[in-house]
Amino acid sequence: MDTSFIKGIVVPILTPVDPDESVDEEALRKQVDYVIAHGVHGILAFGSNGEFYMFDPSEMEFSLHVILDQTAHRVPVYFGMGAVSTKKCVALAKMAQQAGVDGISVLQPMFLKPTEDELFLHFQTIAQAVPQLPVLLYNNPGRVGYTLSGNLVERLAREVPNIVGMKDSSGDMTQTEEFIRRTLDLDFKVFGGKDTLIYATMAHGGAGSVCTTANYMPDLVVSVYDSFVSGRTQESLQAQFRLNPIRLAMDKASFPVATKDMANMLGQQVGAPLRPNLPTGEQSPAYAAMYGELKKGGLL
Repeated sequence: MDTSFIKGIVVPILTPVDPDESVDEEALRKQVDYVIAHGVHGILAFGSNGEFYMFDPSEMEFSLHVILDQTAHRVPVYFGMGAVSTKKCVALAKMAQQAGVDGISVLQPMFLKPTEDELFLHFQTIAQAVPQLPVLLYNNPGRVGYTLSGNLVERLAREVPNIVGMKDSSGDMTQTEEFIRRTLDLDFKVFGGKDTLIYATMAHGGAGSVCTTANYMPDLVVSVYDSFVSGRTQESLQAQFRLNPIRLAMDKASFPVATKDMANMLGQQVGAPLRPNLPTGEQSPAYAAMYGELKKGGLL
């Protein structure tokens, strides 16, 4: 299986909506063109910041077809899923494969706390349903309440042929490093999932990073990766340092509204988050902090 394309900065693309909370096709197409024009190496449809948990399967399928059509093979397109049941994930994986994605990303089940054997069977079953499609694990302990262990990731990487990589959003560089170390002898791609740790992930041998900030400042985000792989490590580190306060300001708003807030501040017109989330009020300290860091960073 060719996995050479699985690298770089992958953007978990926003899902723009209109006032009725229907997918805004025109805005979505514009967002696809924007991130590609500014250098991202891949697009992840329905990652966490794509609000996957808010849309039904038909809406996801429609949006995925729009993204694939607008991308027109310029960069790889991955499809993210976070359904709790194995059966639902299998159905989504087959839908994505039929649509023509380049790979899928599978979050560990939310709400439940499965055993490692249950998790192994969950991921194995999904991967075996689409054996020709690259599968990336998605570890996000902050959102689901537990982490994927190094033992489990290594076992999946060694025993399931099309599980070829992962995104680690733990923010724990020791854990990310362990995922990398334990799979060094395999063609297994580990992506960072924290925008503040792109440089650190690359320095430890990672394949790249999945970065929500690439939705609204892709040039800066991509420069961290591109400078690093070109051997300009000091430039890469300086770009990371410039990026970090902007990303950290997002934490003052409720998840996941800050990405849309900042994109809208920069004139991208991506619409509001889906309810119960609301846009950050312009009079709030969180809005002032985000706006202020964009201004300090030279983006406004």
